[in-house]
Amino acid sequence: MDKALEAWFIQEILPYEAALTRYLAQKRSRAHDVEDLRNDIYIRVLESASAVRPTVPRAFLFATARNLLIDRTRHDRVVKIDQLEGLAVTNVLVDDISTEQQASGRQQLQRLAHLFDRLPRRCREVLWMRKIEGLPQKAVAVRLGLAEATVEKHLYRAVKTLSEALNGNAIRTDRVNHEHESDIEPQHGK
Repeated sequence: MDKALEAWFIQEILPYEAALTRYLAQKRSRAHDVEDLRNDIYIRVLESASAVRPTVPRAFLFATARNLLIDRTRHDRVVKIDQLEGLAVTNVLVDDISTEQQASGRQQLQRLAHLFDRLPRRCREVLWMRKIEGLPQKAVAVRLGLAEATVEKHLYRAVKTLSEALNGNAIRTDRVNHEHESDIEPQHGK
């Protein structure tokens, strides 16, 4: 490293080391991560400054820190292939489910399917498109010709109704026409 770059670094960047360390500590909980990040930031700053010195060193330092944190977050979200290989071994444990657990699981799934079929048509459609097909709310609204707020309302009612029904409250069946929103209100006390 040339003497001018070293002098610039000492004068313009190092005075912010404590502030940078606090900033990184807020973003990362492990102390050794903070030190590693700080060193990587210094390397990036020095590499850039060797070509062109930033006009506002403090802003450049913290922008570099933010960008490195974003890069690390992206990197941490990527699943490594060797981690996936280890998962293949753990799949052997799936066969250890008892016959009773399998039967119970089937019964719960059948009950959920039955409750789903008893939801009002629009609630069923919205719930299916959002949670099974994975469509965004806006796409569901376009496909069904509804406002996004209406899609949100149908989804909320469907999930609330299923949740309540699974917890022991019945879906009202006293009306034949399940198109009305009031049909999905749970009966309390029955």
